[in-house]
Amino acid sequence: MPDLQNELMKVMEVQRLLGVSKKKMAALLAEGTLPYTLDPLDKRVKLINRADVERLMGPRQRMVA
Repeated sequence: MPDLQNELMKVMEVQRLLGVSKKKMAALLAEGTLPYTLDPLDKRVKLINRADVERLMGPRQRMVA
């Protein structure tokens, strides 16, 4: 069973989940509200930790795996 707290998500997945525009998503990443790491296999791809997304969503909207 995967550890969902350490699961990495692509930016588009997070954007859809949060229901934000590309511009808002870029701002969240740029200001550090959502920390990310670069994919070691493709440096163009930003990966966001699921736990950080859940923290941003707050206790009312937790994701169901």
